[in-house]
Amino acid sequence: MESREDGWGGPVGDWTDHDDIRRRLDLGADPEAWSGGRPLHRAASFGSPAVVAELARRVTDVDARENGVTALWEAVVARRPDNARALAAAGADPWRPSLGGWSPGRLSLAGPHPDLFAAPAGERLSAAERAAADEATRLVRVVGGPPPEGLGLACVAGVDAAEAVRRLEASPVPDEEAEEVVEDPYAYEAEEILPIVGVTSVPGGCVVTQPWGHAPSMPGVLTRLSAGTLCYGLYANPKSGNQGAIARSGSLDAWDLHPGGGPDEGQSAETVLTSFLFHSHAVAYACAFAGLRPPDDRAVVGPPDVWVRLPERDYWSH
Repeated sequence: MESREDGWGGPVGDWTDHDDIRRRLDLGADPEAWSGGRPLHRAASFGSPAVVAELARRVTDVDARENGVTALWEAVVARRPDNARALAAAGADPWRPSLGGWSPGRLSLAGPHPDLFAAPAGERLSAAERAAADEATRLVRVVGGPPPEGLGLACVAGVDAAEAVRRLEASPVPDEEAEEVVEDPYAYEAEEILPIVGVTSVPGGCVVTQPWGHAPSMPGVLTRLSAGTLCYGLYANPKSGNQGAIARSGSLDAWDLHPGGGPDEGQSAETVLTSFLFHSHAVAYACAFAGLRPPDDRAVVGPPDVWVRLPERDYWSH
């Protein structure tokens, strides 16, 4: 809800509109507060360098924090290098530690703009961090982007397609039957096609996928697949966005997660890096979490190695 106290006079439709933002500020809009948050943080993620610079010169502290991070951090995470440069020019500190001990400057070394700031002597990524960043770049190129609405998948570590089918006690579905469903899933009742999933081996494990539903991410599927290993389930819910779940050694460890949502407070240094590398790339995040290294996107978009039908059982019990 728009605050009655901040003076902005209603929602801001375009944070790149410098004339509009400057007019509002000149009329008394508070540069420190907008709709319960900090306008500089909003502009850092969604605005233009001109708007960022305008706000930066009016705030008391260009490195003020919101949800534990500075506006410069937000610009780096959002891949807005020009906004980050505008903030640095206004005095923002690229090397101030933030989430998980990472600073915006050090985080930028792992992203697409590693030369964004002049790094102090000795400020570099470790070999493991560099390798993770390089693999993330490849993985995002292969399976990046927003998943199709309604897609369900499970990324399983160390288990190939044949073993996944065995664990699920699934039975083969003829390719021609599955292809008819793929062609027009809306021609079928949901209950009729929900048990049909595709399974594909990839380096590091396998992917169980369903282009039209959430079956691979159901708790009973994830726990069976994760015996002695781990898996990450993802459902691209058309109503509420990407939903993630983690199963380890036959137990559901976490659910109602937001893969691809970016770094958050309370995360470890490793998780902050992973969340940054796969920000807005939920499928790539799920693959990386399970250590999968698909060479292309076939395991996600098909055709899979094999189509199978899940046996009838309660898949919602943990």
